[in-house]
Order: sequence, then C-alpha cells, then structure tokens
Amino acid sequence: MSDIVKPTFQPNREFAKAARIKNMCEYHDLQTWAQEDYEGFWGHFASEKIDWFSPYTQVLDESNVPFYKWFVGGKLNVAHQCIDRHLNSRKNKAAIIFEGDRGDKQIITYLELYYNVNKFANLLKNEFHVKKGDRVVIYMPMIPEAAYAMLACARIGAIHSIVFGGFSAEALKDRIEDAEAKVVITADGAFRKDKPYMLKPVVDQAITANSPVEKVLVVERNNEDITWVAGRDYSYNELIKNQSSICEAEVMDAEDPLFLLYTSGSTGKPKGVQHNSAGYILWAQMTMEWVFDVKENDTYWCTADVGWITGHTYIVYGPLAMGATTVMFEGVPTYPDAGRPWKMVEEYKINQFYTAPTAIRVLHKTGEDEPAKYDLSSLKVLGTVGEPIDPPAWKWYYEAVGGSKCAIVDTYWQTETGGHIVSPLPGATPIKPACATFPLPGIMAEILDPQTGVKVAAGEGGYMCVTRPWPSMIRGIWGDPERFVKSYFGDVKKDGQPVYFTGDGAIYDEEGYITITGRTDDVINVSGHRMGTAEVEAACKKHPNVAEVAVVGKPHDIKGEGIFAYIVLKSDDTVGEEMEMVKEINKVIMKEIGNIAICDDIVFVPGLPKTRSGKIMRRILRSIAKGEAITQDISTLEDPSIVATIEAKVKG
Repeated sequence: MSDIVKPTFQPNREFAKAARIKNMCEYHDLQTWAQEDYEGFWGHFASEKIDWFSPYTQVLDESNVPFYKWFVGGKLNVAHQCIDRHLNSRKNKAAIIFEGDRGDKQIITYLELYYNVNKFANLLKNEFHVKKGDRVVIYMPMIPEAAYAMLACARIGAIHSIVFGGFSAEALKDRIEDAEAKVVITADGAFRKDKPYMLKPVVDQAITANSPVEKVLVVERNNEDITWVAGRDYSYNELIKNQSSICEAEVMDAEDPLFLLYTSGSTGKPKGVQHNSAGYILWAQMTMEWVFDVKENDTYWCTADVGWITGHTYIVYGPLAMGATTVMFEGVPTYPDAGRPWKMVEEYKINQFYTAPTAIRVLHKTGEDEPAKYDLSSLKVLGTVGEPIDPPAWKWYYEAVGGSKCAIVDTYWQTETGGHIVSPLPGATPIKPACATFPLPGIMAEILDPQTGVKVAAGEGGYMCVTRPWPSMIRGIWGDPERFVKSYFGDVKKDGQPVYFTGDGAIYDEEGYITITGRTDDVINVSGHRMGTAEVEAACKKHPNVAEVAVVGKPHDIKGEGIFAYIVLKSDDTVGEEMEMVKEINKVIMKEIGNIAICDDIVFVPGLPKTRSGKIMRRILRSIAKGEAITQDISTLEDPSIVATIEAKVKG
C-alpha cells in the first residue's frame, strides 16, 4: 500500500463556473457515454469539431488490429481546419504572437497566417515540386516560419518531419535518410542568450553524397555567413517574394499521414512515429478546449520547441485548430534573468502557461522570488509536461506563480499518443501534487498487471496501458510495421487481446488517482525528452578506446533524470587521464546525437555485471548509480565480485 497521502486541491469555483467541464459529475457523464457508446461518442465530436470536405462513412475500422482506422472515407485538410475555417469570424485575431530571444516581436493574425502559409505552400509546390505524400524535413529554430512550414506541408499534403534544432548532423542524417526526405527546410541559424548560433552548417554535414535530399530551403534569420551550394540551396527570403498568396488546400483522406516525428526507442534506431490527419487534429483541438479551457479572448503560451511532440500539438496544431492565440518564444526562460517568463506573462496577459518540470525547477532554483515582481493575475491554468513533477517544484509553481488560485494540469502523454491521455481538468478535477489524476473522457487508460492483464488494485504497481484505440494514436512506425506491433502491442494483453502499452509504470491510490512511476524499459527521461540507452551506448562505443558500455538513468535535481555511463576501456593505461577521457566521450556523444545526450556521470570500471548468458544487469547498475543497497541475487552473475568493485568505484 502507498503510505503517502497527498493533499487535495479543489478547483477554483469561479473558474469552474465558466469551464467547459465544470465538475466531476460532468466528467463522469462524458466518460460513461464513451464507455457505453464508444463510436457514438467519438462520432459526435468529429462531426461537431471538424470542417469536413466530405463526411466519413464509418467512425472506427478495427478489421486489421492494431492498424486501426478512424473516420473512414472522410475528407479534410488540416491547414484548412487550423486557418481557413476561422477567416469569417477571426481573420483579424492574433493567431501567433512571436517573441524572439532578443525581445523582437511579431503578431500574426489569422488572415496574415493564411497568406504566409499559402505563399510557403506555393513555394514548395512551384519551386521544389513537392507533392502529396513527399517527405519534408524541417530543422528550424523557434520562429514563425517553422509554423508556416508545417502548415504549408499540411496544406499541400506533404508529410513533414521536424528534427529538433539541438540534434547533431549524424542524428539529422539518420532521420533524413529513414524518411527519404526530398527537401530540407532550415535557417542559417537563430539567437540564444543574445548570441547567434548556427543550423545550416549542420544540414551541410548531414547531406552526404547518396542523400535523398534534392533541395534545401534556408530562412535567413541571423544573417551570419553560410555556405550556399549552387543548385541545391535556396533563400526562402528571396523565393517567397514571388509566390501567390492563394493556394487551394489539397483534399486529404482522414487517414492520410500528416507528419512523422522520430523518437528514441529502447533499441538503438530512432522510430519514425506516424500521425495521420483527422484523428490527430480532432484530439489536439479537444484537449486544448478541455485541458486548458482556452476561451476566445485568451492568450495561451506553451514554452516547448516545435521539434518535440508538445510543440506540434500544443504550440501549432491544437491552438490554431480551435482558433486560439498561441505564443511562440525563441529564447530560453532564464535569459536575461529568471524573470523572463513572468515578464512575458505580465506583458501579454497570458492566461494559460504550459511548461516542463525541468524549466520549473530551474526557475525555482535561479529565481525563487522573481514571480512576486510581476503581475501574474491574468493566469488561469498552469500546465506541466514531459515528466513527473516533484512536490517541491509543484508547490512553488502553485503558490508563487499561480497565487494558489490556478489549477495545475499535470498532463501525461507521449509522442505516440498525439495528445494528452491522463490529466486533470482545470474546472473539475480535485488535484493532488505530482499526480496525473484520471484518464480524459474517451480515453480508456488502465493500469494493468503485465502477467494477467487484469487491472491492478490500489497501491500495486502495474503497466500504464490504453485498452481501446483512440483517434490521435500512433498509426505506425515509418517503414517498419513489425516494429510498431512489437513496440506497442507486444507486452500486455487484456482478455486475450493485445493492448497499447505506453512503456511506463503507474500506480492507483485509494481514490483511483493515477501516478506515473517512470519507464519500465531502457529509456531515460532527460528534461522531459526520451533518450534510448541503446542510442547513447552506441555513440559511446564510437570512441576508439571504449570496449563496453552500459548507460542508466540517475535522479537529477534539475533534469529529473541524468545519464550515468559505466565504461570499460580497451586499455587501462589511459585511466590516469580520466578527465580527458570523459571530455572525449562526451564530445563523441555530441557529434552523434547532440548536447541533450551528454553524460552527467561517467565511471570507468573493469567490467560489467552480466548473467552467464551475457546480459548486462542494468537493474544492479541503476541501484548503484542511485546509491541504493543491492537487494537482488547476484550469485547467478558471471562474476559476482564485480558488483562490489563497481560500487567502490562509484563511491570514489
């Protein structure tokens, strides 16, 4: 049994009166409706929310499990859903408020967004011959052109794949080649902490002789010198001038792919997660309305980067689908000081603020008293995303930032789910710190015993699963249907049927509240971003003196989890230069993956704890990294004495 009783915070009653879901009775009514008439529930919202070109004939096709199809036969266009349909009623409303790192500002109305996206779409079609189904990789900073590029692809039916601007040339190259992208959209660079940084040189390195890339489009943002390859590289700033601002939206099938987004798996190769059109945009819009309860005159800010799923769903697609005003920020929240976000909240009168626990911990640590210096009274809903939030950070966020009056929606979801799946509703759910609370209406999320497939009792750990398909779920891993089935439907069965397993463990309390306990596989959650241990290990092994490596996660004050590497060197004579070796290995990781995967701890050990069949016992290494006593049986190891040797090395 869980002996920790978390305090409960009731919703703000004034806020709840006008909320879309006003109390737990309304929540239960919606969830009961979904349980009793699943297709009727989803069909109702699809008909109400989506501007269909032609209607669907079937809500859900389950004939080829787990390759589910939603809203079969329906025709739409996601860019039309996000822009065109708002023009009659909201053409002069701010769609995007952009603030650059250096404080430069831009406000883009829905009508301006329409023209900018149409021009971008025409550029891709006319100059680069991009057509429906082609893949376009976007490697961009957080500037409005990143959103235009996404929506332009959606408008013409091209499949975009955004690669986070912090990834290395090697990581970018892998994704370009896996997606077989014919165009890359990038920028010369951008600004971070008032200094220019570069992106185009990384693209140059990533495109090798046998690359599928035919053209590179460069947005000139920081105007630093870059290399231009004749016949391949083109200036967006020049080409866009001659494009027409009228572009007919391509008629897309409900199940046509919208985008690919690569995510780390527990095996080395990143997975191209595929999301399709109708189901994805429906849930993006519904969760914006339910979880953030954004109203017509609100200003909403999600601090993520478009390189991650949070930026896709909750900076661009969700807010624009519902006709909201979304803030896009190029900089870092602590520059020029830890008051930057609160200054922006005051200036733009932000109503909903959505960020990661890592950012909250940094802001708490470096600027505990900063929120008090600003007027934050406009805030109504605070959100967290990417990893579980720890209670001290939650308390500061609730009290200092939210004035003890804002609901905190601790949203649980992942790249593959497309949108939130377990989250409080701000006007309805009594919240408990660091707790994801309940599945959203329509999402059949349950914690199951992996052996029996039965729902676990309160206080017992189990696997976080979703037992019915839902509209915004992953449709496949690009080019690898077998890996899709094995990765997501290969671990847990309920009533004999494979169900979607998130990869996370979770636990119910006495009242049925869900707390996520973390990954059950070899994936580390660094600052809310998933890093596969196999990927980091493969990078370490590229160092010529690394013989063996095992990577595990270790609790980290700021990032949530840090990366801890145990390394066996080929020759011991270099151990004297350990500091140098650590730098060299991290340099290799930066080149192969990017800064995000740098190891916080590297320990050189004579060997690794292995079973007689050669399997590395990571559980033991995790316990040592955390400073926990080893409780598991080590007598079956190939060399049981290695455990004490490693422990002594780690303790120094």
